[in-house]
Amino acid sequence: MSEDRRLAVLRAIVQDYVETSEPVGSKALLERHQLGVSAATVRNDMAVLEEEGLIAAPHTSAGRIPTDAGYRLFVDRLSTVKPLSGAEKRAISTLLDGAMDLDDVVDRTVRLLASLTRQVAVVQYPSLTRSSVRHIELVPLGGTRLLVVLITTTGRVEQRVLETGIDLGEPAAERMLASLRSDVNGATVGRTLADAAGGLGELPTQVDPAARGLLAAIAAELTEVLVEQREERVVVAGTSNLVRAGEDFPTSIGPVLEALEEHVVLLKLLGTVSEQGDSVAVRIGAENPYAGLQSTSLVTTGYGAGSDHVAALGVVGPTRMDYPTTMAAVRAVATYVSRILAE
Repeated sequence: MSEDRRLAVLRAIVQDYVETSEPVGSKALLERHQLGVSAATVRNDMAVLEEEGLIAAPHTSAGRIPTDAGYRLFVDRLSTVKPLSGAEKRAISTLLDGAMDLDDVVDRTVRLLASLTRQVAVVQYPSLTRSSVRHIELVPLGGTRLLVVLITTTGRVEQRVLETGIDLGEPAAERMLASLRSDVNGATVGRTLADAAGGLGELPTQVDPAARGLLAAIAAELTEVLVEQREERVVVAGTSNLVRAGEDFPTSIGPVLEALEEHVVLLKLLGTVSEQGDSVAVRIGAENPYAGLQSTSLVTTGYGAGSDHVAALGVVGPTRMDYPTTMAAVRAVATYVSRILAE
């Protein structure tokens, strides 16, 4: 019973400090919360919480503030994540439904997340190493030119124009192209990009000898796209939100801003998250392995088509963060982006 009561006191301290940014005293707790105990009991519980390193007194203040360990216990004991309001859900739907392509989806997502949470939003581009082939289209452009289109499960679209040396308007060429379209998709759809390249390599022995020359040219273009190495990318928005929260950082926000400019650092942090599936991960203070981010909290989750999470997104902000609301926003946006990629 006493442990549950102390947890209720800790929860009240976290909620009040997040809302007011002022150290919280026992008198304020009794006024704002129905704790059902005496002032002496609350003071005793606060003393125990301080001994356990869950709250601390800043300077000579009579009030207490949560420590990183206190925030961690608060997050770990969250029974529910605060649901988004109807207006917030409509805002997500309205903004993301209008996206034209993958770049637009990522751009809208990062701006939306920064706006919803009033934190710095970070969105990792879907990793090609975790992508698979959704569809390959072969489109005659007139004469002897052929457009080869690769669409991945992460929404990426790659196009190449191929000079075939064959009049693709001829009926025989049209039939050949239709057959090759079926063969190429059969060998690649649903496979990772690396596996798809291998599937293309096995095709020449399985098609009509008359079509092997055209297949070889198509396969060469596709293989180049499939095995091409691309730099992983991350997009950041809302850094001005950190400036407004400057008083929450013990010395200055300079190290945080510098860390956010190091996209390699962000990619390493997000790279571990995208493998954790639907769960929302929260790293608080010193739990972040990079010194510049140890005065912040990072709330992240993976996203991708279906159960295949190919990237991650989240927010960075001060440890004095509204964790339930932030976690709900991150989860909701990731779910919606995943739905778009699956369409």
